[in-house]
Amino acid sequence: GRLIVDPEKKFELGQPTTESLKEFYYSEPEKKGLKIGLLASNPDLYSNRRIIEAGEMRGHEMHFLNIKYCYMKLSASNPEIHYRGGLVLKDFDAIIPRIRPSMTYYGCALTRQFEALKVYALNNAAAITQSRDKLFSLQLLLNNGVDIPTTGFANSPLDTDDLIKMVGGSPLIVKLLEGTQGKGVVLAETKKAAESVINAFKSLNANILVQEFIKEANGKDLRLFVVDGKVVAAMQREAAPGEFRANIHLGGTASIVKVTADEKRIAIKAAKAMNLKVAGVDIIRSSKGPLLLEVNSSPGLEGIEGATQKDIAGEMIKAIEKNFK
Repeated sequence: GRLIVDPEKKFELGQPTTESLKEFYYSEPEKKGLKIGLLASNPDLYSNRRIIEAGEMRGHEMHFLNIKYCYMKLSASNPEIHYRGGLVLKDFDAIIPRIRPSMTYYGCALTRQFEALKVYALNNAAAITQSRDKLFSLQLLLNNGVDIPTTGFANSPLDTDDLIKMVGGSPLIVKLLEGTQGKGVVLAETKKAAESVINAFKSLNANILVQEFIKEANGKDLRLFVVDGKVVAAMQREAAPGEFRANIHLGGTASIVKVTADEKRIAIKAAKAMNLKVAGVDIIRSSKGPLLLEVNSSPGLEGIEGATQKDIAGEMIKAIEKNFK
């Protein structure tokens, strides 16, 4: 009257199908994305929102890190970066520094600390620092065979007259070395105006560049967006009526443009010379051919994504995936 129980019977699989075998033996572990920090100042800025969105779309864990809220511990044995409230920032695979000019010094110091912690930086601190020095970056570009408009630099107002002659006389452009987004850029239409502007800046002990004015450009320039050694998008910027600066922030308009192979080559060469993985390269079309105006290490995405309908934020995330070790 006893019931015999076979304890092994419940483990019998019967005749398994190929699918069930795969389920038992070949189930792939869930793919895990990278932990990426966006080091910037304003989470609501279009460019920053797009980068966070593009990273999440590609399956990564994205974190917005406000530069002002970060502070660091320098230690030979245990270096750290802390965030508002004492949170230790750790296990990051990569960071995307987008540092506003007023935060260059501290932002680059933070980027260096992340690099010391073996975190991959899409643009490294050394490259950002040199890109922010307009004079040094122009010297670096010239040394790498990139043409620029004729430019003068001097320290004393006594040199004003010869400085103006050096760049071909008026009209000419006077640029503050620390200016961005077209701020601190003045068009002096006459020699008298040029002398007044240069001497005014000098009286404030400001460092300035004097540059020839490319009249034939007619208030237009090109912005080529370089990511990881490739031009991923290009647009033409045109100045607002009565304005000579084509910056979008100053009311300039953006449109799609077909760039030449020579213009692409200059943009790629410039980004490489500055050692930038991501760069906005500004080029002007002159009677002498394309000339490089500036290389920006934190280029905005709104104007160029709007004009070209390209997913540039996605290209930036792909560059991290490709280069991350």
